[in-house]
Amino acid sequence: MAKKGKKYTEALSKFDKQKKYPLAEAVELVKSLSFEKFDASVELAFNLNLDPRKAEQNLRGALVLPHGTGKTKRVLVFARGEKAKEAQDAGADYVGDDDLIEQIKGGWFEFDVVIATPDMMATLGKIGRLLGPKGLMPNPKTGTVTMDIEKTVTESKGGKITYRVDKFGNIQVVVGKVSFETQNLVDNITSVSDLVKRIKPSTVKGVYIKNVAISSSMGPGVKVEL
Repeated sequence: MAKKGKKYTEALSKFDKQKKYPLAEAVELVKSLSFEKFDASVELAFNLNLDPRKAEQNLRGALVLPHGTGKTKRVLVFARGEKAKEAQDAGADYVGDDDLIEQIKGGWFEFDVVIATPDMMATLGKIGRLLGPKGLMPNPKTGTVTMDIEKTVTESKGGKITYRVDKFGNIQVVVGKVSFETQNLVDNITSVSDLVKRIKPSTVKGVYIKNVAISSSMGPGVKVEL
């Protein structure tokens, strides 16, 4: 931990943590400050003037990043018959119904995204308490309860991300990898930013976006002037 602390402190000394940087400059900074020995993810965080206890301010959804996240997700699909075949043809990693439910009950979680056809949701209720806390329960708001299995699997394997405001009014998402070209990260961040602005609840008064920052997985946050 001490070693990490030293590198983190060193990274902090290389920029002004109070300053808001233009987006492209902030991205360059995050790339240069990354001290991880792996290709770290780049994370984007919004601090918003929201009260998630109000239903209309409890923002949640999904979007497809123009340049993907740099990570191929393992997709599990709950479907039967033709829709199960559609999922397999689209490249889903796991497809099934009751057999997969039993595996999950036994503690198996080797997947990143769960998609289900609407008719499977009643059956999935049996494992809602297992999937829910991990953010894996299919939901119509994020497009993971659907009959359009092919498109949803393809997007989920590529650049689709989900977002949800936390109890403090923050939205945090992965927008790529440190190895990405600066412009690709700028494009991804801009697409998320445009969405966040677009879904501003009408009941929000005053400043909506209080702060925006980007960082690598373990690196310090750099404030962004959007």
